[in-house]
Amino acid sequence: MPSENTASAAASGVSVVLVHGAYADGSSWADVIPLLQDEGIAVTAVQNALVSLDDDVAATRRALDLQGGPTVLAGHSWAGTVISEAGAHENVAGLVYVAARAPDAGEDYGALAGRYAAPPASAGLVHSRGFAQLSEEAFLADFANGVDPRRARVLFAVQGRIADTLFAARTSHAAWRDKPTWYAVSKQDRTTTPDLERFLADRMGATTIEVDSGHLSMVTHPREIADLILAAVAHVRGAVGGR
Repeated sequence: MPSENTASAAASGVSVVLVHGAYADGSSWADVIPLLQDEGIAVTAVQNALVSLDDDVAATRRALDLQGGPTVLAGHSWAGTVISEAGAHENVAGLVYVAARAPDAGEDYGALAGRYAAPPASAGLVHSRGFAQLSEEAFLADFANGVDPRRARVLFAVQGRIADTLFAARTSHAAWRDKPTWYAVSKQDRTTTPDLERFLADRMGATTIEVDSGHLSMVTHPREIADLILAAVAHVRGAVGGR
């Protein structure tokens, strides 16, 4: 049964849009989605092409256009860049970052990340004809560390290949400067350095949790990630109800 807070959130029309990161697709949220739906929340998962920031932002905005009211926008990994830009949408009332990038407007995120130790996964990129993917070894050991090996191999099979130029894109907007934020740090992350995640969460003044997981916390710890998103939904519901 939905809790009182989340039932009220659903009644107020608060919805959730989930955005996946690089080397993944929308199915990476498959364990979180039913937990949100069980609480009466309308959920949409975006499918990103991972070819350009503009394309991924456009896909996210199309999903936001379909929402009937205030929306919590959540992004994992690369999608933190996407939601920082797309979060300017009028329907977005809160942002949730899951082991995610969170660049400032115009910021060279690569230079920022370069101030921290290089995560192991970055050594496993395989490039071909303008696109890149993680090798199976790097995917299983560094991107999906902590995931059941059988499940991890499925995720490897559906991994989203990224354009070589994807990570060089810069945002023109940082929605986290204008809207309430939440952040889930992955303490065992081998794809994004945990100390970088902590810096980003602190810089945006986010309500922060730390999850004892690798990069794919929404796969290994879906309850914790769903609860963080539900906390954002409850906050938005309170803000809407207080108007």
